[in-house]
Amino acid sequence: MTALPRNVLSVVEPPGVQWLRSSYSTGANNCVETARPDTEVRSGLFVRDSKNAAGPVLLFSPESWAGFLTAFR
Repeated sequence: MTALPRNVLSVVEPPGVQWLRSSYSTGANNCVETARPDTEVRSGLFVRDSKNAAGPVLLFSPESWAGFLTAFR
């Protein structure tokens, strides 16, 4: 198995984003939440653990997120 590219940044709570949870999520909070950056400076997707909303937030580049989805499917 090859290592994933290291172009995923960890950030503190990004300001001004609206977090979305999957419609497949249950009340047990066993999922992740996603948000799009609200500025033109950053592109990609923020991801955080729904059980730890105050915890770390990852910012995936568009290419990294697409690669993750391709590998996941």
